[in-house]
Amino acid sequence: MSKNISLFGYGKTTKAIADKINNCKIFDDNVDKIIQKNGHRIYPSSMFNPNNSSLEITSPGIPPHNPIIKKAKNLMSDYDYFLSSKNNRALPIQIWISGTNGKTTTTKMLQHLLKEKNSQMGGNVGIPLSQLDFNASIFILETSSFTLHYTNTAKPNIYILLPVSDDHASWHGNFEEYKKAKLKPLSFLKEGEVVILPEEFKNEKTNGFKITYKDGNDLAEYFNINVKKINFKEPFLIDAILALGVTKILFDEIDYDKINSFNIDLHRLEEIKDSKNRLWINDSKGTNIHATIQAVKRYQNKNIYLILGGDDKGANLIPLFNILKRLNITIYAIGSNKDKIENLAKKIDKKIIKCNNLKEAVKSIDKILKKNEIALLSPAASSLDEYISYKERGEIFKTLVQNI
Repeated sequence: MSKNISLFGYGKTTKAIADKINNCKIFDDNVDKIIQKNGHRIYPSSMFNPNNSSLEITSPGIPPHNPIIKKAKNLMSDYDYFLSSKNNRALPIQIWISGTNGKTTTTKMLQHLLKEKNSQMGGNVGIPLSQLDFNASIFILETSSFTLHYTNTAKPNIYILLPVSDDHASWHGNFEEYKKAKLKPLSFLKEGEVVILPEEFKNEKTNGFKITYKDGNDLAEYFNINVKKINFKEPFLIDAILALGVTKILFDEIDYDKINSFNIDLHRLEEIKDSKNRLWINDSKGTNIHATIQAVKRYQNKNIYLILGGDDKGANLIPLFNILKRLNITIYAIGSNKDKIENLAKKIDKKIIKCNNLKEAVKSIDKILKKNEIALLSPAASSLDEYISYKERGEIFKTLVQNI
């Protein structure tokens, strides 16, 4: 391991690394002088000198166009540092899970199924990679496109790719680069290793064994999984099938009782009844168009009042509006992209109400919502233009509904 280690950004990933490795310097864009925080010394990014650094590990969220990334000469991801076979270290079986939407649920479902097999869950969810127990038998890692972009030597033994739709355009530059990052692990796989991915990528080259799918039913048929024995509906059904598929690959097991005992996270298609017994859906975790498309499809036979908007990170929203134009839907636009939403709604001839904030949207819907209709918060955008997180946005939404 290198002695002169530079860490870029002071986030969850690099803080955990700094806790584990003493001989490193942390550089962050958000400080303008040297500061001490949580026992770590943090330097302004402008003080980074590549000639004094033999290795750089970046926070995944820092984009490639950031000046400190461009200055780096020996840049790698935390995956490369801790999981590369070049380190001559015995590693657990690695399952990486990525995709635009559903990766957190799939990761947590798989951990739920495999925890008795000495598995550990980490990466984007759970324990930071650097803090995982390397005596575990299995690592289950939710893996972002950001991490994949910077990863060049580490690889999974099983790679699960959920459907991919336009997201993080401002970070990657365009949708093609985003897809390229999601597909990157295929080039690292060896014979005997497995990738499960959407059928649209069936022609992608890999030395691993490729399993492609059109939808959840297609996957269920491949793994001989009885969908009728699974309690989840879409969009969670495909997550459950993927998790069961991996247990079939590794242990030739399909445990319906165990998967059915899994509890879906809050803020993901969370159904709430108000004091008038009307149904409101908290899908604050629906931060991209694929999530929102899945949400509206779930309730497509109802009249929907849809709250959209936030920081969409430059994503192309047109595929979402192509779906919305076929539905009985009224759009309530909030957040920093509400003008963009208004223009798209007008193009498909849908009623659009621009609101100053989430409270105003809920108040407007409350005046007209009927018992057989649906009020749905599924923003197709990040919350960071107005909130600390999607969780805060979701909690505020629930409070507003509960106070009706």
